[in-house]
Amino acid sequence: MNDTRGLALRAYLRSPLDAVLRGWLPILVFVLLIGAWESAARLSLVDPMMLPAPSDITANFIDGFSTGIYLQHLEVTLFQALSGFALACAVGICIGSISSFSERFGRALQPILIAVEATPKIALAPLIIVWFGYGVGSKVVLATAIAFFPVFIGTVAGLRAADPGRLDVLRALGASRGQLFRLVTLPGALPHIFAGINVAVVFALLGTIVGEFMGSKEGLGTLILYANGNLDTARVFSILLVLAATGLALHWSIGRIRRRLLFWEASPPNVLATTGG
Repeated sequence: MNDTRGLALRAYLRSPLDAVLRGWLPILVFVLLIGAWESAARLSLVDPMMLPAPSDITANFIDGFSTGIYLQHLEVTLFQALSGFALACAVGICIGSISSFSERFGRALQPILIAVEATPKIALAPLIIVWFGYGVGSKVVLATAIAFFPVFIGTVAGLRAADPGRLDVLRALGASRGQLFRLVTLPGALPHIFAGINVAVVFALLGTIVGEFMGSKEGLGTLILYANGNLDTARVFSILLVLAATGLALHWSIGRIRRRLLFWEASPPNVLATTGG
């Protein structure tokens, strides 16, 4: 009996400790890595041209936002990326829906889509610049081309994964095709569609940066080229930090929208726990 109480007491004391370790251990490892990186840079163990000190990167990060340069170019990049993302969602969901409901259209479109998907979109960037110029249009088209396929595939997979049992029941009750789509097919497809959208929003940002590398007067990609040309590696790292934060913010925003719209996906309460069963 005493052994059982001792084990229970140790388990009770260990659980808060485990929770603290799980929460703080990643932060501690991150701080140690940054400290080791800073020490190596300050002691000249690494070439600052190759790997600048975190303090220099932070100074460039603060300077870029305090002068307004980063915000100005971030607005341009975000506008282009979100425009391409919105266009990719519209086209991907539309073509994916038609492909799902029309088997003949899907078969006719399949070889074209496979050929386009097999072609590296980044390799098309120079052609897109030639066709659409150095303005916003070329970046939006490139972002759309890269972000299209995750949305298209998610739409097709979701619409084809509708529960046949529910469809049969509603058909037996005399439901129309529109009602079947609204009540069963679309709600079942939304998780797949949002999975594709979550990937597409980051791909759109990637496509925009590639387009800015190819030729642009504004945008974070252009800033990276300028900093790289001046051998300002700390500035390059700070811009990459801005891009990483932007990608995380976009990913988090899509996740929030998904949770608000797909409220039925929230995990249900533990009925056994609440009833004491």
